[in-house]
Amino acid sequence: MTIHKEGRGLILATTTVVVILNVLVASVPSFFSPGVYSILFYSVLIISIIVLLLVLQFFRLPSIEVNKNENQVLAPADGKVVVIEDTEEPEYLQSKRKQISIFMSPINVHVNRMPVGGTISYAKYHPGKYLVAWHPKSSTENERTTIAVKMKSGTEVLFRQIAGALARRIKWYVKAGQSLEQGDEFGFIKFGSRVDIFLPTNAKVLVKLGDITRGGKTVIAEF
Repeated sequence: MTIHKEGRGLILATTTVVVILNVLVASVPSFFSPGVYSILFYSVLIISIIVLLLVLQFFRLPSIEVNKNENQVLAPADGKVVVIEDTEEPEYLQSKRKQISIFMSPINVHVNRMPVGGTISYAKYHPGKYLVAWHPKSSTENERTTIAVKMKSGTEVLFRQIAGALARRIKWYVKAGQSLEQGDEFGFIKFGSRVDIFLPTNAKVLVKLGDITRGGKTVIAEF
């Protein structure tokens, strides 16, 4: 288990604030009675530890082993399946697709991984709103990135990082023409959000609504 690079600055800042706050509290016992000071000191200490642990767990980066398979689609994120439906993808593919959406809560690992391997055929960032991630219009109106990958077979799979009400920092590390392997990291979303993936209509979906996924591990569909 390591800490993701996106969290190092925030963790340093949080640690600094926590240390300064606790030093200040430790330096003012004369202003309070012993009983009141004891409650204040331990309350601040406990809250500080909890906040620091929450930040650390949010940016955790567990080591995983990816079982690559050209006939399978892996979950691009940790979270819960909230949408499975037939839809139209109008931005790039402009065709009928099967959509699977995964909601990422603040307690999930927030690394985003390639669901399939191939060459990035399209990558675009869209500024936008910050509706709650499960809102029907969040996939078209929220801040988001759209990324498509062309597999060796010629099949294209599109996936979209969507910011939510709290997640206002989308990071993506890919560009058109770049080749990546299934399970490689392609981005990170801070503080909970959603990832949509658009598959060919002949894909067999292997998950159901409410299922819990692990990015780079859970097989969500197969060709």
